[in-house]
Amino acid sequence: MMPRILISLILSLNVHLLQAQSADSLAQMMLAKADSLHAVDSLNRIILLAEIEQLKKEKDASKETELQEKLREIQAQDSIKQQRLKEKVESLRTYTTGQAVAPFGDTLFLVYCKLGPFSPQERAQQSSQKIKTLAKSKFFRDSLKVVTGEQHVELHYQSTILLSISEEDALWVQTSQELLMARYQELIIKAVEEERELSSVRGILIRIGLVLLIIVGLVVLTRMINKLFRWLKHKIILKKEVLAQGISIRNYPLLDSARQLRVYFILLTGLRYLVIFITFYISLPLLFSLFPWTKGIADTLLELILSPVRKIVLGIFHYVPNLLTIAVVYIFTKYTVKFLRFITDEIERGALTVTGFYPDLAKPTFNIVRVLLYAFMLVMIWPYLPGSDSEVFKGVSVFLGVLLSLGSSSAISNMVAGLVITYMRPFKVGDRVKIGEIVGDVVEKSMLVTRIRTIKNEDITVPNASVLSGHTVNYSTAAEGEGLIMHTTVTIGYDVPWQVVHELLISAAKKTEGILETPPFVLQTSLDDFYVSYQLNAYTRQANKMAAIYSELHRNIQDSFNEAGVEIMSPHYRAMRDGDMTTIPVIYLPDDYKAPGFNKDKKKGQ
Repeated sequence: MMPRILISLILSLNVHLLQAQSADSLAQMMLAKADSLHAVDSLNRIILLAEIEQLKKEKDASKETELQEKLREIQAQDSIKQQRLKEKVESLRTYTTGQAVAPFGDTLFLVYCKLGPFSPQERAQQSSQKIKTLAKSKFFRDSLKVVTGEQHVELHYQSTILLSISEEDALWVQTSQELLMARYQELIIKAVEEERELSSVRGILIRIGLVLLIIVGLVVLTRMINKLFRWLKHKIILKKEVLAQGISIRNYPLLDSARQLRVYFILLTGLRYLVIFITFYISLPLLFSLFPWTKGIADTLLELILSPVRKIVLGIFHYVPNLLTIAVVYIFTKYTVKFLRFITDEIERGALTVTGFYPDLAKPTFNIVRVLLYAFMLVMIWPYLPGSDSEVFKGVSVFLGVLLSLGSSSAISNMVAGLVITYMRPFKVGDRVKIGEIVGDVVEKSMLVTRIRTIKNEDITVPNASVLSGHTVNYSTAAEGEGLIMHTTVTIGYDVPWQVVHELLISAAKKTEGILETPPFVLQTSLDDFYVSYQLNAYTRQANKMAAIYSELHRNIQDSFNEAGVEIMSPHYRAMRDGDMTTIPVIYLPDDYKAPGFNKDKKKGQ
């Protein structure tokens, strides 16, 4: 009201001054007045319009034009100010959330803008508290008045300002202050009347009836749920031959039919209790929301359910882009590994040849590349995993890293040694080797250890670091080509011609199964004090049967020399003789041989 009175006084004063003064002095005074009141836009427009009307009557065109220019400047400033205010509102829409004015639990409208020193939250709280007081008055409608001020439109109840709407509030909902206030006033009146109705005796009786109705419905619903689950249990029993056939994993009976049936009943019972609990939990907010003094409990119960559900749903929704990224990385890695597996199989079976790359290296190389690919995939998807940026996730990662670094030093050394052995190719699975003092066939070659099976069927595990640091003899490598040379040494006295010894050794080698047709040869390795050392060398491709071949070769050597009457004096032989008895077994002696102590029955093998 005060701005209107002030404007009226100024206008009346201007009119009297205009009538009393001359045109020139009057125009100068109006221009000075326009300059001094330029900051108050609405008041300036009213004053200038009045002055222009007066100058029109006095027919002073030049001064009138000057005042018209001043008026246009003020209008331009008003439009600029209005546009800036609209831009500010649009920028706030993106991140500003409204504060609810909810005096009786239900939201009437939202407040988005601050007013003077009051934030939107403070404005909403104050308006809610003041509107609550209207429910205590029977004739509140007649006491509500809308007062239009210079900057705000206010809703008054007696001497209390219930609500103020600024120009920014109106711009927020894209309407005028007067229309917005009329809308809010209607909502307030409706909410107060509904609250008064609910708080009356009739309203309380209706609420009590609704409580009884909800309780009866809850009891009926619980009985129906129990009946439904009893029916499901009966159906499962009738179809147990189909539904409970037992569960097996690789021929292991994990659950037989009886246990599987019990599992069904346990799950069914748990589901029944869960459904009943959810039914009761949902009914409690309905009961508490019927009365104003228990609405807070209802809101709390609903929030206990809705808050985690909201978080889960929003979390899943916001996680969808990350999930798509993880899926793309995983699918790319998976099909890359499949392609590399195909290439590996082709190299292994010889269909694809890579210069300088051996077929037996294809499988270990594939395993190494596969591990690297999956490790790279894990590094790629790690930032997209849920909770990867949490402190707990980081702490567990650091702990596992420290634990791995402290406890895997020997394992890492064996892995590096295994990698080196793979590409050095000192042996492959199936080769007969000698590692240190261990002789046997390689049955397994992993990144950490090498397993060897001896001729006595003993499985010996050798760490790869020990294999790499020692020396390895491979008997199978040359056997696959020109043949492995097996050698053995006998010592024969100087009285036997070397030509005879060579012939006997070579004939024994040729009689042995597993020796190649490649001509064996004999080397005279030394001339000792009592005998000559003859070394027999013969070729074989059956390195894995070395022990059996050596055994048969030695038998044949004994037979050949005994049949030829040549004594084997290896390494030293000492005997007390009477000059007639020899070291040759009697079965190889001629029938007419006579010697002291000779028994023909022994000669015949009896």
